[in-house]
Amino acid sequence: MEKLLTQKSYTPDFEKEMEKISPFELKNRLIELADESIRKMMRTLLNAGRGNPNWVVTLPRDAFFLLGEYAIAECYRSGTFADGIAALPQKEGIAGRFNEFLKEKQKEERALFLQKCYNYMVEEHGANADELIHEWVESVIGDQYPVPDRILKFCEIAVRDYLAQELCAGRPPQGETDLFATEGGTAAMCYIFDSLQQNYLLQKGDKVALMTPVFTPYIEIPQMRRYRYNVTNIPANKMSKDGLHTWQYDEREINKLRSPDYKALFIVNPSNPPSYAISNDTVAQLVDIVERWNPNLMIVTDDVYATYIPGFQSLYAALPHNTICVYSFSKYFGATGWRAAVIALHRDNIFDSLLKRLPRKRKSELQERYGSIRRDVEDMRFIDRMVADSRQVALNHTAGLSLPQQMQMTLFALYSIIDKREGDKLRENMHRIIEKRLQTLWKSMGFTLPPDPLRAGYYSEIDLLVWARKFYGEDFASFLRLNYSPLDVVYRLATETSLVVLNGGGFDGPEWSIRVSLANLKEEDYATIGRCVRGILDSYAERWKKSLPMVE
Repeated sequence: MEKLLTQKSYTPDFEKEMEKISPFELKNRLIELADESIRKMMRTLLNAGRGNPNWVVTLPRDAFFLLGEYAIAECYRSGTFADGIAALPQKEGIAGRFNEFLKEKQKEERALFLQKCYNYMVEEHGANADELIHEWVESVIGDQYPVPDRILKFCEIAVRDYLAQELCAGRPPQGETDLFATEGGTAAMCYIFDSLQQNYLLQKGDKVALMTPVFTPYIEIPQMRRYRYNVTNIPANKMSKDGLHTWQYDEREINKLRSPDYKALFIVNPSNPPSYAISNDTVAQLVDIVERWNPNLMIVTDDVYATYIPGFQSLYAALPHNTICVYSFSKYFGATGWRAAVIALHRDNIFDSLLKRLPRKRKSELQERYGSIRRDVEDMRFIDRMVADSRQVALNHTAGLSLPQQMQMTLFALYSIIDKREGDKLRENMHRIIEKRLQTLWKSMGFTLPPDPLRAGYYSEIDLLVWARKFYGEDFASFLRLNYSPLDVVYRLATETSLVVLNGGGFDGPEWSIRVSLANLKEEDYATIGRCVRGILDSYAERWKKSLPMVE
């Protein structure tokens, strides 16, 4: 890769080689090139290639540490075995002691928040007070294996309410939703792909559809030797009347899914990198396809950016019987290091139904696979199979997300629920941060960004060919395509301006697009990025003008 990236000229062979490399791997080399540029030119590196936010939501974290203070006191109260070695907390009367502890800390905002969390769980869900606080105390100190292994009892209740609020606009589908707490959204993806394959719901050669542009692992995993799915891309290629991307899907492309040959559909919604939610029309079309044409279609939707769309409605809300939903707390709460996410699956779902319809030979093989953990494997639900598969089945008895992670997840969920009831300040502040960065970026480029209620704005995908046509015409756009590789843009930004962005083509987006993360830099940095991007485009235009024949 080193040799390829340091070439001054871009050849067809170079372009083909680079198409094989993930934009996230390319990013690491671009950072090296930008660092080299910094040393020569005394500039500052601006890395807009990462989706890791540069904020943390503080109150639920502060509450976590206060809860830890109480939990340790409870351990000492239970007794000590030696210096620095205390006993496990005792359940009886623990809620009363917890409330007394909070009274002593009542002037602290974090104590008031914990009291609200406690009241919510007891009053809204009738939680047994001692059982609730005992779960919280054991979670924050991490003294047990997760029981239940899929997700803790009260964690599931809180997170389920949060998902109903954020992914279903407060109107969740009827019936029960089960959750599986995972080590971030990345682990959730791995578990889903693995269990679909292990349980013969997807096999090599099966036709699947991918709504693109999309987060690159959804492109790369189906191509791995273990899976080798037959992938059809459904591109977000619709354009507005004035020639701008809407990042929505053509009805004719969506209608391909009418064929029962398509076994599964994968989508990130809102999308990554365009950062747009799919339209209500597309949702309605998918509902019609499932109801009338392809009732066995398995849908996996990754909704990590849902909180940036007011009134967001997940495909899980519209098609709960057919949809697995992945949600991570990482982006909204500034918590990528917590690795806190869930897989949501309706109790009545197509995955369990398809398991029942497997041939006898496959059922026999699965009986052998899962037989060490239960006798009635045929009645074992898909979500429980994912839990077992996550620990190679043999370690199912120690499966599950760590208790401290589940406790912080609980506090994140309850914070958002309580905050929404008290004015929705978290959402308002978060949206303001993202929107100001987005507008700063586009204004400094001199481009026009029309308003769109479906835009999340966590990333911005900028198709430079669109703006080449807008500013200089179709002849200039043709000049770019014929004389340069799309990667020339990200390469020049790194070497000439010490800016790191990702190539949109690596996400199966428009080849000449770049992805800028709006999450991880200061507002003024996006003005710098915008000016540099526009400067690169204008420099191409100058070369183009010099190439034109002289007019006498």
